[in-house]
Amino acid sequence: MMQEEISEKVKDAIPKDIWTTINDFLSYEIFHFGPDSHPFILTVGLLLFVIIVFLATSLVLKTFKRVLTRKMNRQDKLKFESVFSFSKYFIYVIVIIFALDSIGFNITAIFAASAALLVGVGLALQTYIQDILSGIFIFMDKTVHVGDIIELEGKVGRVEEIRLRTTRAVTIDNKVLIIPNHKYMVSSLYNWTQNGSVTRESVNVGVAYGSDTALVKELLIKAALSNSHVLKEPPPLVLFTDFADSSLNFQLIFSINDSFQGVIPKSEIRFEIDRLFREHNINIPFPQREVTMIKK
Repeated sequence: MMQEEISEKVKDAIPKDIWTTINDFLSYEIFHFGPDSHPFILTVGLLLFVIIVFLATSLVLKTFKRVLTRKMNRQDKLKFESVFSFSKYFIYVIVIIFALDSIGFNITAIFAASAALLVGVGLALQTYIQDILSGIFIFMDKTVHVGDIIELEGKVGRVEEIRLRTTRAVTIDNKVLIIPNHKYMVSSLYNWTQNGSVTRESVNVGVAYGSDTALVKELLIKAALSNSHVLKEPPPLVLFTDFADSSLNFQLIFSINDSFQGVIPKSEIRFEIDRLFREHNINIPFPQREVTMIKK
């Protein structure tokens, strides 16, 4: 009763000719379709209603995002915005569907008529959707972070950017590696730096039988410590790994804080090992075979 009285007061406050003009404008028919018994008529008023609902939803989503990301760090904010940019389209679609349904638009009939088309589109976008869902899982379980060094299918790169569908990494030779996110779910991923930036690297070397093994150990440790990339703590370690067919095999283990550039210190250490071995007359053998010929 109160609402009717307020509505009547509003109408009385507006001159009748202006009210009639507004009502005619809002009732103006843009188009109609459907059977004559139950046609759908799109008027200016209904169109404005859908637009207002869309704008109100957009405003609410922007406010929601601003409130949630206010205290997030840069990396978490980028992850949230990637997921949010994907999710908001679903929210827009749902809101528009409810808005159209509320003004009498037969959404059920539209979906029924386009069911086969929607199935075909879903199959065509299967990999695309799989990439997006994998990206959401990466954000949630924090498998990979920006700055991590990863190895996937034999390729190594430093992660520069994680997007909703792809991950962008840069290899040691400065080539850009674009990884579809679903690869993380179907392949074994090696994260070299998830436990920290310090990693353990190794160099293998063999020396001739009869060599002074204590001296070999001393020279290997000296070669490692002479390199500026090698950390003093934990100290380098030498393992006597095997009595091989043609050599005594050793493994030099050391730690560095930038495994992405690991091939460089390992190369430098090999140069230094070769120099020290030559200086101390320690030979690095090559495989040899003795062939005995029996004359009959």
